[in-house]
Amino acid sequence: MRPIGRRAFLGMSGVGLAGAAAASLAPRASALPVPAQGAAPASSGAPPAERRVKKALKFGMVQVEGSLEERFRLAKSVGFDGIELDSPSDLDPDEVLAAMAKSGIEIPGMVDSVHWQKTLGDPDPAVRAAGRAALETALRDAQRYGATSVLLVPAVVNQRIPYDHAWARSQAEIRRVLPVAEETGVKIALENVWNKFLMSPLEAARYVDELESEHVGWHLDVGNVVEYGWPEQWVRILGPRVLKLDVKGFSRKKSDAEGKWKGFDAPIGEDDCDWPQVVSALDAIGYRGWASAEVSGGGEERLRDIAQRMDRVFQQA
Repeated sequence: MRPIGRRAFLGMSGVGLAGAAAASLAPRASALPVPAQGAAPASSGAPPAERRVKKALKFGMVQVEGSLEERFRLAKSVGFDGIELDSPSDLDPDEVLAAMAKSGIEIPGMVDSVHWQKTLGDPDPAVRAAGRAALETALRDAQRYGATSVLLVPAVVNQRIPYDHAWARSQAEIRRVLPVAEETGVKIALENVWNKFLMSPLEAARYVDELESEHVGWHLDVGNVVEYGWPEQWVRILGPRVLKLDVKGFSRKKSDAEGKWKGFDAPIGEDDCDWPQVVSALDAIGYRGWASAEVSGGGEERLRDIAQRMDRVFQQA
């Protein structure tokens, strides 16, 4: 996170939209499994050697001069298997494909580059349309590069955009994009960020379930949870809805003393995330996928340190 029914929804406004959204938030007994009170996450007993978490990082973290191929090669040489790219972007697709082939790096996912500015929950239909078009572009770019998901911040809540309106509008827009997700075979992976929306794992699970599509899940940002919750609980409750992970450290002490954004100054593994519990929860849901670093980047030494820290928290030598 940078410091920083279907078409009928589109015509709704005012009381009608709020009423429809409120109805959509009514409890659904079948939507979520309810664990026994006090139950602890089940353990698969999987030893570290059986974990299949592949490391990636965001493209903007590779802060060195050079061609796309040279930057991809650097990421590969320090221990990363993949790089996530932004879309839409001005990168040349042919250059990206050539750099992938020559470096051996994978593109596991794309990041929607306009989801903060062109939010799918905006009251302006033109803004939503622009956001929807960008998401479709990102899905097609992902297909081109062999990526399996597009990271999306689904909506933002503020004084101008009420929570229930953001819920209804963003779901309606995602439904309109689902045919492209199905056509490309790329999933829409929603990210938990500090957007004052979907702030509990129960809500996060319900939001996805209401879309009733196997092409929507979660790109769970572990560090973003720590300020207001416990990541291992999100992993357990979201379960198979977890498609990808973002990894960063967060210190509650720094956040309380120096301001919330300072919490992200804590290095991975030296923070307030209970990584053994998170890894145990990932084992319990059988997670085998990608984990992408999302921290301040740098050159070779800095990127190697990040890769090694990720290895340690996931207990992989």
